Amino acid sequence: MKAGIHPENYRVVAFKDMSNEDVFLTKSTAETNETIEVEGVEYPLVKLEISRTSHPYYTGKSKLVDTAGRIDKFKNKYAKFKK
Repeated sequence: MKAGIHPENYRVVAFKDMSNEDVFLTKSTAETNETIEVEGVEYPLVKLEISRTSHPYYTGKSKLVDTAGRIDKFKNKYAKFKK
């Protein structure tokens, strides 16, 4: 392996699923300015819209997550083509 091509700043980071408030810890190089306290220890925080605990593929449940109104925008855009 080539020397000097891998990041040196691996650290434990908290990832938070904003749709169901689940928090999990893993090592990452993701940059963030926010922090969260988990079990009395403060970690850098990365917010996620969807993760393994809320994604329908992993949960087996069909759940519609529309945080930005994308479905409404799509329906409005293509309503004129509906017969």
